[in-house]
Amino acid sequence: MVAMNLATFTQDLKAVKAGGAFFYSDDIKLPIIREDITLYPMPVKQLVREVDVPASLRDYIANMVYVGILSQLIGIDLDKIFQALNFHFKGKTKPVDMNFEIVKNSFDWAKSNLTKQDPFLVEPMKATDGYIMADGNTAAALGAIYGGLHFAAWYPITPATSLAESLLEYLPILRKDPLQPSRNTYVVLQAEDELAAIGMSVGAGWAGLRSMTSTSGPGLSLMAEYAGLAYFAEVPVVIWDIQRVGPSTGLPTRTAQGDLTFVHFMGHGDTQQVILFPGSVDECFEFGWKALDLAEKLQTPIFVLSDLDLGMNQWMTNPFKYPDTSIDRGKVLWESDIEKMKGEWARYREIDGDGITYRTLPGNRHPNAAYFTRGTGHSEDARYSEDPIVWHEGLERLKRKFETAKEFVPGPVIEKAEGAEIGFISFGSTDAAIKEARDILAEKGVPTGYMRVRSIPFTKEIEEFIQSHERIYVTEMNRDGQLFQLLVVYFPHLAGKLSSIAYTDGLPLTAKFVHDALASKEDF
Repeated sequence: MVAMNLATFTQDLKAVKAGGAFFYSDDIKLPIIREDITLYPMPVKQLVREVDVPASLRDYIANMVYVGILSQLIGIDLDKIFQALNFHFKGKTKPVDMNFEIVKNSFDWAKSNLTKQDPFLVEPMKATDGYIMADGNTAAALGAIYGGLHFAAWYPITPATSLAESLLEYLPILRKDPLQPSRNTYVVLQAEDELAAIGMSVGAGWAGLRSMTSTSGPGLSLMAEYAGLAYFAEVPVVIWDIQRVGPSTGLPTRTAQGDLTFVHFMGHGDTQQVILFPGSVDECFEFGWKALDLAEKLQTPIFVLSDLDLGMNQWMTNPFKYPDTSIDRGKVLWESDIEKMKGEWARYREIDGDGITYRTLPGNRHPNAAYFTRGTGHSEDARYSEDPIVWHEGLERLKRKFETAKEFVPGPVIEKAEGAEIGFISFGSTDAAIKEARDILAEKGVPTGYMRVRSIPFTKEIEEFIQSHERIYVTEMNRDGQLFQLLVVYFPHLAGKLSSIAYTDGLPLTAKFVHDALASKEDF
């Protein structure tokens, strides 16, 4: 444990297990009465004063003292620390050198002044060969770029800001016109608020651009009306929601999975939004480009629900795979297509029986290409209508389109276990905790199946998984068991098999919680 915060010092000290090591800033004068741990006081302020650092930065750079001291005591190579600093500060010499000087001085101080009294050491291993380090927000941005993103509008909000910032960092490198290198082939626009951001993104999607925005819960609340418009007017747009703790402002720097039911039914009236759930950094990349394809194929908003833990933290991940399919723009008609139809087409006329109609884009010069887009009631030829039959048929077609989406969204990831009566269902970043808990349970002779849901609408594999187990525990990071609620809504005949393990405190779910929660319900 490293304690640098006076406000949490007593709590941090109490949290250290017997036999552990406790590093703390020696200017904290609170009593320490424990004798079952090793204590390492660190002269943080003294070491910071010895370096030429602006006074305004001393509190920030003080963290480098414990990095140096800890590196010396547990055996971390300072070259690795330098590489990490260089990566973090993107090669900027001044901040890298300033921080590394304190690290090195603190390392040398520890070598001369501290005697190691604990058993903890680290050593290089090859278990990470072939992996890269990345965060989910950067991966999502790169995925969108490789998926042909044209337009993104955004407004700063924790923890989603770094997604848009990553677009700004990598688009200038990756999206230049090869024939005119000085010309950009994209637009990224910081709007005045979230309402403007999604309004611009919906407008860009209507105009034929591959378009997206990114936000978190409070911003999403403001976007609800535009999301309903895009759903009913059938405009493609991608909306990334990097979830944090709510309701209201909540805890901006903590993680949760509390936006699920809100997003699925976002928009008043009968609305069913399509959602993707990445469960790893490489899936953030994959869903970055797949979401754009799905939005245009289905002509609807596609929501991608990540969270702070997955989005902002660095994860070890497989290298990203280049999209394995060509860009899919869906049912778009151009001049020659309309000519083949003898000019007889209508924007909301269903032809193929899948609920998905054909659209034209601005720039189509056929005299019959234009139509009026509206969020009010409309007939198949996009004219205003209050006809009850027309309204009913329009909503039923949207429902058929939602069913069609099952053919295209990513299916669940399923892990079977022989003899398992118990199954877990989860989504998103809880994956690692559940896998670890399953390993612990297996060692105790309790086999469990596992399914990680990756999308809504729910596909047939989800129903089959529930049917194949006696008892299912839906495990998620929110108070009310929102995925559990949706499974009961869509599979009411299987509700008796489903139980909820839901918990939220702002921190990532742990294997211990999952194990203990199951043990209490199964009474073992």
